Amino acid sequence: MGNHRSEKMGNRTGFAGLIDRLRFHEASRQGFGFILVLVCAFSAEPGESRVIAGFVLAAMGQAWRIYAAGVIYKNKQLATTGAYSLVRHPLYLGNFLILAGFTLACGNWMVVALVAFFLLFYYPAAIRYEDYKLENIFGDDWRAWSGNIPAMFPTRLKWQSNAEAEWNPRQSLIRNGELIYTIYMAGCALLLWYRASV
Repeated sequence: MGNHRSEKMGNRTGFAGLIDRLRFHEASRQGFGFILVLVCAFSAEPGESRVIAGFVLAAMGQAWRIYAAGVIYKNKQLATTGAYSLVRHPLYLGNFLILAGFTLACGNWMVVALVAFFLLFYYPAAIRYEDYKLENIFGDDWRAWSGNIPAMFPTRLKWQSNAEAEWNPRQSLIRNGELIYTIYMAGCALLLWYRASV
């Protein structure tokens, strides 16, 4: 089960190599992320106020993703303003907020442990690879921008805007798939609400 990401990040062999290949496998990370949202929905414990708080957090994460996906042109143009003036990987921050929100809404401690393991297993590797790739593509521009920008969690709220990098709804909702993701999240939220109410 080789993949070019793990090979570029250091091709270890044996059990360590297997773990590397899993951690750097993008389709697995994305697929398991979708599955975990559904697991949260099916495993929900009763608790209306907790569910509402979780949904607010998840909705903030999806709104953040919708915005960030509309100002990025992957591997063609280095995004450094808007969401990208706060963190290097705003889509990952959105994913974190979505999973944290659904996990809170779920209220099941087994699911909390599973989501925590998923985040710790996949996201440090994903950040490492994306930083490696962007540095190779954009070189000094990436190094100058990334030096003061944290990977996934903002440490300062110094928003920088750019009129030339306006949000593009087609780029976000269609090309980057956020419309489909939003519909999926809404369906899982309805299922979770139902499961938490019975």
